[in-house]
Amino acid sequence: FVQQTERSLQQMTRRALDAESNMERLKQEIFFLREKLETSKAENENLRAGQTTDLGAVKHNIDIALQNLYKIIKGANWSIKQLISGAELLCFVAEVLKSTGNISEVGEKEL
Repeated sequence: FVQQTERSLQQMTRRALDAESNMERLKQEIFFLREKLETSKAENENLRAGQTTDLGAVKHNIDIALQNLYKIIKGANWSIKQLISGAELLCFVAEVLKSTGNISEVGEKEL
């Protein structure tokens, strides 16, 4: 039982590390997309000022930005689900450990 609990803790630790890694990757993607957003904003201002008329390029950039945004959202949702799953597993392990402590106390009282 203790070995199973230890394996569960190791698995939760691995999941937490994976989730942290994914969050770092997502933070980098967000930073990249923010830069692209600033570029798109500048292009938009140029369009409004009449300095460029390449609407096809702007539409293409918007499509790419949307695709990247959807990827980030999907990855963030997955990471959130992993974190929630890990938290639920931690709660379960805490309950198991609490129960184990209660069993030990009962066993000691009987001796």
